[in-house]
Amino acid sequence: MNLKTLLFVVLAAAATAVRAQDVSESVILVAKPALTDAVFGSSVLVVAPIGRDQHAGFIINRPTNMRLGQVFPEDAPSQKVADPLYFGGPFGAQVIFALVERSASPDGKSLEVMAGLYAVFDSETMDRIIGTESDRARFVQGLVVWQAGELQAEIDRGCWYVLAPDAHLALESPPRGLWEDLVRASVMRENGI
Repeated sequence: MNLKTLLFVVLAAAATAVRAQDVSESVILVAKPALTDAVFGSSVLVVAPIGRDQHAGFIINRPTNMRLGQVFPEDAPSQKVADPLYFGGPFGAQVIFALVERSASPDGKSLEVMAGLYAVFDSETMDRIIGTESDRARFVQGLVVWQAGELQAEIDRGCWYVLAPDAHLALESPPRGLWEDLVRASVMRENGI
């Protein structure tokens, strides 16, 4: 994606920022610069409500030094996935999820994170995605979970910019510079620029 296209996508996402910080629907979270936590500082997450005011999400801009082929050395299709494995969050770090952009559910055990974006976590469906849809997927290790009221409390404390869901932005944007671009666009939006 060239810089001009990336800027357009970033500004479009910022322009559709979620009003009143509503987290009853799926959102994209962007860590505010003041959030200097070792895990969540400079992070961008896709987040979905999972019931009872609880939320689950995935950090999408933290590539690791590992490749899927290293995790599954005996699996030939995994060897062909060039992108790195991403750090999705500190919970369930032993579980690998496929975040896949598609118009319909991939079936199997999956969670619709937002319209057009699914998190897959069963081995059969994961194998199919690795073999046939890896170009529309990001593979992440672990996830983030908020208990009832925790996410809203973090937003109220000013930890996050809350943006409207955008499956394409979640997977197509290069992770390098994504956080900086989204922060810049969010600050411009807040200042009416």
